[in-house]
Amino acid sequence: MKIIAMIPARYSASRFPGKLMQDLAGKPVIRRTYEATLATNLFDDVFVVTDSDIIYNEITNNGGKAIKSKVKHECGSDRIAEAVEFMDVDVVVNVQGDEPFTDKESLSKLIEVFKNDTQKEVDLASLMVEITDEEEINSPNTVKVVVNQSHFALYFSRSVIPYPRDKNAGAKYYKHKGVYAFRKQAVLDFYKLPMQPTEATEKLEQLRFLEYDKKIKMVETNVQGIEIDTPEDLERAKKVWK
Repeated sequence: MKIIAMIPARYSASRFPGKLMQDLAGKPVIRRTYEATLATNLFDDVFVVTDSDIIYNEITNNGGKAIKSKVKHECGSDRIAEAVEFMDVDVVVNVQGDEPFTDKESLSKLIEVFKNDTQKEVDLASLMVEITDEEEINSPNTVKVVVNQSHFALYFSRSVIPYPRDKNAGAKYYKHKGVYAFRKQAVLDFYKLPMQPTEATEKLEQLRFLEYDKKIKMVETNVQGIEIDTPEDLERAKKVWK
């Protein structure tokens, strides 16, 4: 089974423009993420895939591998699909460019899903972490996921799900960490399928997979990490790095 990692990277970002090129302990965030992914030694290859000359040059000029997108894309999965269409790979792991603390343990769990899936029932796998902080649960910047008894995703939302009408019912809340592992065909199918209103409303690409009956296996991890979405996140990351 050939497994590669793809790190989709846009230069522009609505909440924090240019965040991937911000300095984190002497190197840009995107380079820190690329090097952390490479250091896991889990992959046959690791690429940054980007529409930005700045990011492309940052990676390639420092000995890394990058792919320049040929057309404009709305989301990272589309960007990855274009890049892997003619590659001989079985599983593609999408690592978010703004997660420089990407860890080997969590990525290993995703890869194991496919190694154990002998019937090829799983289209993609992703990570979730339990959250208990009320502010994080209620924040639209925190994407929540609800799963069934087999840990397959039922729905993702920026809203509070499940809604706590009965606060004593014992519901757990899970934050979706935007790291995916796809079968190659699943991400190619995604690229060709039109966006539906639910995805367009929530601005969550994973909903397209659910709307077209793809099975998403969620894997629980205890590793929170730091997603750099805001300048405040970057300052927190700098303190952790030290």
